[in-house]
Amino acid sequence: MEKNKEENPSILIIYTGGTIGMVQRPETGTLAPVKFDQIQKEVPELNKFNYNIKTITFNPALDSSNVTPEVWVEIATTIKDNYELFDGFVVLHGTDTMAYTASALSYIFENLGKPVILTGSQLPIGTLRTDGKENLITAVEIAAARINGKCLVPEVCIYFDFELYRGNRAVKRDADLFSAFRSVNYPALAVAGVDIKYRKEFIQYPEPGKELELNTQFNDNVVILKMFPGISSRVFNSVFSIPGLKGVVLETFGAGNVPTAAWLVDIIRQAVQNGIIILNITQCQGGKVVMGQYETSIQLLKAGVVSGNDMTTEAAITKLMFLLGQGYPADQIKMNLNKNLRGEISN
Repeated sequence: MEKNKEENPSILIIYTGGTIGMVQRPETGTLAPVKFDQIQKEVPELNKFNYNIKTITFNPALDSSNVTPEVWVEIATTIKDNYELFDGFVVLHGTDTMAYTASALSYIFENLGKPVILTGSQLPIGTLRTDGKENLITAVEIAAARINGKCLVPEVCIYFDFELYRGNRAVKRDADLFSAFRSVNYPALAVAGVDIKYRKEFIQYPEPGKELELNTQFNDNVVILKMFPGISSRVFNSVFSIPGLKGVVLETFGAGNVPTAAWLVDIIRQAVQNGIIILNITQCQGGKVVMGQYETSIQLLKAGVVSGNDMTTEAAITKLMFLLGQGYPADQIKMNLNKNLRGEISN
């Protein structure tokens, strides 16, 4: 049944797990999960919105370190099953792998026309100094925001510490600060202060008239290999010799550079010839890969390594898993790795 467009905004909160969903029980002093079907009792401020808020809780709730592609699909399917009933969706998720989940969801959803806002907290929602209440309240407000009857932010996003980021552009950059996430290569989509200031020029909007589609296949026969000074041929070769390996995200120095040792280039060249897709991204938080700018990367280009441009590690590995999961031939996968699918690459 489709939602009546004259009603107040309706928001579905999906609690997958994570620090935000904890409260301190006065009788024991221990932390225990919130009953999220009673979230408006725990966060009464939500009632002031006069929104229609419903909740779904994953059972069991997950520490985000245990999130897998199957969990990404479960979140996406839950949203799809409720897509016509709600104006927006808030996904409560642990911070450790939130950027991976946000990136994966961005690829799963094609023609997304409603907000999917991931948030969480560094302190449990039941503690006095929690950042969880503000994160949740503002994420709900952003998920409900509309202009001229249309959703303001129809993207998969991460909201944290007063800033809204495109999900596949964000990285967790701090384990202690409330400002846990940053988006270095793409501006924030909104900043929350006295008012929430939306930067509409940076928000991606779907083509009108297209229905939401889900593409839920991922191939996890991939690995992230980070370059470091002194990496040995034995270690390097062992990674590329993993049985069934389909793809490698190669985290290189600077603008995409590796040592010029002949053995390294030979292993990469042989791997590409064997059908392994190699995606080159920079270890730096900002900037991008420009293969061929320096002599130390031109051999990668000649060997058939694909440039990851300015993708984050999280966006790169989930995109590689996603494209491999679609069963495309190698040439099509390489073409799509270079293509901006969901705003994960700067034009």
